[in-house]
Amino acid sequence: QVQLVETGGGLVQAGGSLRLSCAASGPTSSINTMGWFRQAPGKEREFVAAISRSTWNTYYADSVKGRFTISRNYVGNTVYLQMNSLKAEDTAVYYCAATNRNLASDYADYGYWGQGTQVTVSS
Repeated sequence: QVQLVETGGGLVQAGGSLRLSCAASGPTSSINTMGWFRQAPGKEREFVAAISRSTWNTYYADSVKGRFTISRNYVGNTVYLQMNSLKAEDTAVYYCAATNRNLASDYADYGYWGQGTQVTVSS
């Protein structure tokens, strides 16, 4: 069973930055894409960004494009989300996810999920 553990959430002022990390363990050879989703109170879980383990290609939601950067380590079992110019509307629980699909953005395509880490942006 693949396990995902996120770290790096916290409280930051608007305009600030945070970096999230997600470490994957277990049988990770079947994973093609790792991604980040977020869920704010009272809202549905939404796609944030994804990165392919084989091609290094990335894909972003329009709401974070130009502010967030997804990356991974060389081995491909750790993925990062660098979040800059944070806004109050970025406040949410951020989840790391993994799938054997290629650069999927639908949460239904992801079979593995971390426990989530809270990001709070104060305005």
